[in-house]
Amino acid sequence: MVAIAPTDTEIIVIGSGIGGLSCGAMLAKYGFDVIVCESHSIAGGAAHGFERDGFSFDSGPSLYSGLSYSPSANPLRQVLDAIGEKLPCITYDTWGCCLPEGDFDTSVGASQFGEVLAKLRGAAAVAEWRQLQRIMEPYAKAATALPSLALRFDLGAVFTLGKFAPTFLQSAGDAIALAGPFSKIMDKNVKDPFVRNWLNLLCFLLSGLPADGTIAAEVAFMFADWYRPNAVLDYPIGGSAALVDALVRGLERHGGQLLLNSHVAEVLLENNRAAGVRLRSGKIIRSHKAVVSNASVWDTLKLLPENSVPKRFRQQRQATPECDSFMHLHLGIDAAGVRSDLACHYIFVKDWEMGVSAPQNVVLVSIPSLLDPDLAPPGKHVIHAYTPGNEPYDLWQNLDRTSEAYKLQKQARAEVMWEALERIIPDIRSRAEVTLVGTPLTHERFLRRHRGSYGPGIRAGSGLFPGPRTPLAGLFCCGDSTFPGIGLPAVAASGAIAANTIAPLYKHLQLIGEVISYSNPK
Repeated sequence: MVAIAPTDTEIIVIGSGIGGLSCGAMLAKYGFDVIVCESHSIAGGAAHGFERDGFSFDSGPSLYSGLSYSPSANPLRQVLDAIGEKLPCITYDTWGCCLPEGDFDTSVGASQFGEVLAKLRGAAAVAEWRQLQRIMEPYAKAATALPSLALRFDLGAVFTLGKFAPTFLQSAGDAIALAGPFSKIMDKNVKDPFVRNWLNLLCFLLSGLPADGTIAAEVAFMFADWYRPNAVLDYPIGGSAALVDALVRGLERHGGQLLLNSHVAEVLLENNRAAGVRLRSGKIIRSHKAVVSNASVWDTLKLLPENSVPKRFRQQRQATPECDSFMHLHLGIDAAGVRSDLACHYIFVKDWEMGVSAPQNVVLVSIPSLLDPDLAPPGKHVIHAYTPGNEPYDLWQNLDRTSEAYKLQKQARAEVMWEALERIIPDIRSRAEVTLVGTPLTHERFLRRHRGSYGPGIRAGSGLFPGPRTPLAGLFCCGDSTFPGIGLPAVAASGAIAANTIAPLYKHLQLIGEVISYSNPK
């Protein structure tokens, strides 16, 4: 039986990406009547999972950390704790690298990367890396001193953050540097070209920008999570779909509702206030308290009536710089005779001189069925290769998806991903039983992403991600177009921050007391 969408509620969340689901689930936990409207037939946005011929694929991210234990500095784990949801994970610590210097494995943790450097670059590079680890320690403490679950964008933040003031003030001097680009720290302390390339690569994977555009706080958080003793990476059993399912369970268990195939066409106004939405079907759902958009900044603007926000605000937000898009290659392969020492993840870089953000230069590979065999039929593997935010939309924008030209360009632009995979499994092409190629137009169509973009390319030091509030009363935003920005932990934090800002202060304080441990994450 198909659920009938209600005609009114307290809060409507537009989009069921991780930010929107985190926001909706937290609002439901706070006791609000919440409806999350999702355009797609599947929840999860860029993190949704899907199946083809018995193979279960992650549509987007598959490299996680800080999810398998609590208390954790990962905002996504904090949200799951707040809504009372468990997420069984498999832990591991090693991934593979296919770099211009050669192929090797590396691990999270305090020491192993130093061993890699000793082989590749020698003792001087190792000493430089060890020194950087020491330098990053206070920055890491500062970056994790204020739990994201305690943040809100109003005067109530004085009270919610007050419990953490003693810890934060100890690191306040370091926290100032965290607001600038990581390149300021890197340029002062790192000279070895390989280490600099490595750090630029990690920055690009975190934010879509190299070190001179990535806020130092993101890198400090990564050092706190990855380069510490006994660090592990996590993979949710069941893939990214299991993560989405946990958030949906939390939403629904606390009384919220998810409406799939419910494309929001317009935000409705009453008395100069966001008061509901009109779906593409024509159905109207009214909200008595707020509308929260988890769409990108550009897609949110498309939903607003022309004169609903100041012209200057619209122009400034419309001019937000954007990261490029993605190419995806999803494969289901025959795994018979495949080498037994495969890693779950690989990073492929063609040429450091091109720069990490250059089109077709960096490819990420995930083979999650190595960790979770149930993602593929017996004797098979699922593989996801993608170019992370470095595929220009302009190459695709005038192509008809049904045309021969589009088909040929898909084949040509997917070639770099095949090349990366051949470094890992040389006969990969002959093993493929399911082959799916995604393009920026795929991103634009299925994820409702403006130009298929990874998200805003706001460079550290030249701009700030905005908070959840907007000039339109009753309209809030979350997701990768708001603070703290791009990435799974960041969008989960943005959803929680939007929910906290809407929630009464006393309920927020109560939640902090219930959920957040004041001990350091293990």
